[in-house]
Formats: sequence, structure tokens, C-alpha cells
Amino acid sequence: MDWVLIVIIAIIFVSAFVRSAFGFGDALIAMPLLALFIGLSIATPLVGLCAVTYSILILYKEWRRVKFKDVLALIITAFIGIPVGIYLLKENYETLMKLILGGIIVLFSLFNIFKPKLFHLKNNKLAFLFGFISGVLGGAYNTNGPPVVIYSALRKWEPQTFRASMQGYFLPTGFAIAISHAIGGLWTKPVLLNYLYVLPAILIAVYLGALVNKRIKKEKFTIYIFSILLVIGILLIAKNS
Repeated sequence: MDWVLIVIIAIIFVSAFVRSAFGFGDALIAMPLLALFIGLSIATPLVGLCAVTYSILILYKEWRRVKFKDVLALIITAFIGIPVGIYLLKENYETLMKLILGGIIVLFSLFNIFKPKLFHLKNNKLAFLFGFISGVLGGAYNTNGPPVVIYSALRKWEPQTFRASMQGYFLPTGFAIAISHAIGGLWTKPVLLNYLYVLPAILIAVYLGALVNKRIKKEKFTIYIFSILLVIGILLIAKNS
């Protein structure tokens, strides 16, 4: 087996495990590492295919835990926000907005790590706002995840509910992205072959991640989530400074 393929399988395994255990964060691991070995033209559609696979595998057993009212509100308003994001992209504010986004995520994450009981959304009335912001950021800068993750964390769901509901949001959006890759001609032979090679690792990683997710205590889960978000925020600032 080619050593590059072994590295690809290892990277996807780790990213799939993180996605399964926490509900998000896989692209943060996979994209920068895969780009070093196989380039963005292969890494981007490969990660897109894998992301859809994670969501399907998780939802297959956990779909009953999805908070459908929250997720539907997030999805609808995300799609409304996407055209706004595309407009902002055309205005060329990408670097500034990513720096602002990174700063907000860092400050908000630090606050919730050290003062985790101060914020708690008891209903889904603000789902539309978080969904719209997610759509704007997704349309403009392909960073639709953080607002939805923050919303879900503030709802203080059980780890299993958080994990399932995140997939309920990521599946339709991820499917749309994957199809756009296919239409754009990015589903090349190397992409599809690599996907087939990593599929067994995905199945194992999702299973192991599910076991970890069930053992995470609720009071610790929010801290873990905002710690991951803190890393995302720092990386956004570092890449755009």
C-alpha cells in the first residue's frame, strides 16, 4: 500500500472519529492536512463526500434524537442567508470578516469555558438568527459551522442529542455541497478511489466515536465544544492576519 494512501486513511479516520464523538470539527482536521499530501482539488471533494457519509451513518441510528424544529429553522434561514453571503463575497470583505468572526468565536468560547452557566437558550426562538448568520458566512466564506455549533451548545442538549441534531443540519447542507462538487467536475477518479479506500476506516471511526460520545458527561460536554471552537477561532485569525 502506498504510504500517501496510509496517511490519507489515518487523517480521515481521526476526522471521522472527532465528527462522531463531538458532532463537528472533522473538516478542521482533514482539510489542512490532506491539502499537504493530495492538494485541494482532491481534498475538497473527498472531505465533502466523507462529511455526507458521517452524517448518514450517525443519523441512521440516532435520527430520533434530532431536534427537528430547531434544525429546520436553522436550515431554512441558512439558505436565506447564503445569497447575502455571496453578495458580501463579491464586495471583497473576506479577510476582514474572517478576522471578526475569529475574534468573536475566541471571545465567546473563552467566556463560555470559564462561565458556562451564564448563557442558556431555553427555546428555539433564536434559531432563525443563528441559521441566517450561518448561511451568510457559508455563502461568503464557507464557514457556516461555528454559528450553528454555538447555537446548539447554548441549548445545552445532551451530548447524543447535540451530535444527532448537528448531523440533521449538516446532512442537507453537506449534500448540496457534494452535489455542487459533482456538477463542477470535481468527482474525479482519484477522488472516488480514495473515498472507497477510506470507507472502512470511516465505518470503524464513526462506531468508536459513538461509544465515546455516549460516555461524555453533559456538564463537561459544553466545555469540550467551546474548546474546539476556540481552536477554530484562533486558526481563522492566524490564517487571515
